[in-house]
Amino acid sequence: MILRTFGWSFGVTVVGLLLALLYDGPTGLALVAVLAVLEVSLSFDNAVVNAKVLDRMSAFWQKIFLTVGIAIAVFGMRLVFPLLIVGITAKLSPVEAFDLALNDSHRYHQLMNDAYPMIAAFGGMFLMMLFLDFVFEERADKWLPWLERPLARIGKLDQLSVVVAGGSLALVAWLSASDPGSVMIAGVLGMVTYILVNGLGELFSEASEDDDEDEDDAKDGAEALKGGGRSGPSSLALATGKAGFFLFLYLEVLDASFSFDGVIGAFAISTDPIVIALGLGIGAMYIRSLTVFLVRKGTLHEYVYLEHGAHWAIGALAVCMLVSIGHHVPEWITGGLGAGLIIAAFASSVVRNRGQDGDSPDGTAGGGRPLHSSQV
Repeated sequence: MILRTFGWSFGVTVVGLLLALLYDGPTGLALVAVLAVLEVSLSFDNAVVNAKVLDRMSAFWQKIFLTVGIAIAVFGMRLVFPLLIVGITAKLSPVEAFDLALNDSHRYHQLMNDAYPMIAAFGGMFLMMLFLDFVFEERADKWLPWLERPLARIGKLDQLSVVVAGGSLALVAWLSASDPGSVMIAGVLGMVTYILVNGLGELFSEASEDDDEDEDDAKDGAEALKGGGRSGPSSLALATGKAGFFLFLYLEVLDASFSFDGVIGAFAISTDPIVIALGLGIGAMYIRSLTVFLVRKGTLHEYVYLEHGAHWAIGALAVCMLVSIGHHVPEWITGGLGAGLIIAAFASSVVRNRGQDGDSPDGTAGGGRPLHSSQV
């Protein structure tokens, strides 16, 4: 199970470390290893949330997320994205930005720091909306009932998450940003992106569920057609495809929002884009493998508070990103908060399960819907 799930990650780790050794000797090897650990520590909560969404996707879209998605995560966000940010900021082509990264790391780092307030505003608001939508929703299971009950109660106010997120953005831009206008624009774009992608995903997911309820009737009608079937996919397949596409898009934007913090934090360790891409790429592979592991083992069904802990960790990360617009927040605080909340949620889940004589929270032997065997 472990080898099957983490096999690609182990392989990428070996190749990545060898490339680092060839590229920059023992120093490069050590830096890549440190960056990989940094990425995993900062993004563990991402894996938990990814697993929750991945469990709703069809086998086809799960496979796309685990293949095309990892290419986007590793090469797009960890290598191309920093170069694009520097290129846009300094009005350089990607080739010139890459040359700048290799030959003038100090200038490259400075340009990334100049762009960070806008990056943090976009990512912070996307994650803030995700967190608020979770805590303002009424749920049967409550990890922190003394806090989650009143939040769910006031969450009945329509669009409260937009009001709270928008007010937080305005306050941060007013108090901390050196360029409030740019921060406001980037933050609003982050909110709009979340609302659009999440809304479209839910829209087509509901359409798929409606079609699924009518599937038996559709089969009866199809059997009566006696060879006169229509060509192309059924309405169910089309709806599932649309829902899967927007869930995939949602996961990629979510991963991007999480990776902002890791990419910027990586510059405290190295400014070499090759070293950063190798280290964060290895870490991203482990996050993908961990996502698959959580789905296959049904961990989120068995340990119900893990999802709660992950969302509270997302809220903490969003706050850290907004605070970092005006004040530096050390990476160990960001990673420590997320890891601490998830560990606490896991421990609470274990205690809860033991109190139910070892049964899983849903009354079964645990285990959620596993990934299809042909997916990886």
